Amino acid sequence: MNESIQKMLDDKKIGIAFSGGVDSSLLAKLCTDLGYDVTLLTIGFADSHDIQFSKEISHLFGYEHKIEKISSRIFPEIAEQIKKTIKTDNLSWNENCIAFYFVSKLAKHNSIDKVLTANGIDELFCGYNAYRDAIKHGNESVMNLMGSKIENELNMMKAVNTIASEFGVKIMQPFLSKEFVNFAKKIPIEEKIHGPDDLMRKHIVRDLALKIGVPKEATLKHKKALQYGSLIHKALMKIK
Repeated sequence: MNESIQKMLDDKKIGIAFSGGVDSSLLAKLCTDLGYDVTLLTIGFADSHDIQFSKEISHLFGYEHKIEKISSRIFPEIAEQIKKTIKTDNLSWNENCIAFYFVSKLAKHNSIDKVLTANGIDELFCGYNAYRDAIKHGNESVMNLMGSKIENELNMMKAVNTIASEFGVKIMQPFLSKEFVNFAKKIPIEEKIHGPDDLMRKHIVRDLALKIGVPKEATLKHKKALQYGSLIHKALMKIK
């Protein structure tokens, strides 16, 4: 993970797309330990889980933390604008592009032009609930799902960067680099998921986070994905 971050970054000042969960918290801790000037960037509606939880975890870290609260008034207009730009009805893509629109806006406001995300961890370390179904059918089924998840994520992040470019911001994913993907796929599946009843998953990632000093509150939290924790999914459903 350290190598992937260092290969991707030459600037010291960076933003971290931060929800307070284990993935973004691990990324923030790794980058800080490597000597980068880290600012945590959180977006969401005012009463969202991500806003509240990220405040708690950033306080434990002691890192600089910036928050962008999404306005219900402008949300429908932004959502429609983004859908026209990326030209897809894929709900997840639209939700993530909306989220990173606000992340990029927040980054620009704080003079940050490179933002790192932890995208790739859920895909490579069986974070999604779908892996619980896949493991019932054996390791090959898990690897097939992993391949399709990674391909989708890589393509989605291209759309995300189309949106971020409006603000002169680049969204970067060190854990989606070709080298890291190939490395992570070789890690035994039992280090990631223990079976169809495994609600936590990503065990080797959580172990690493604890080892390097990520707060237990973040490491052991079973947290919803960005579009749900920020309430973007809920808001988008209301205007469809």
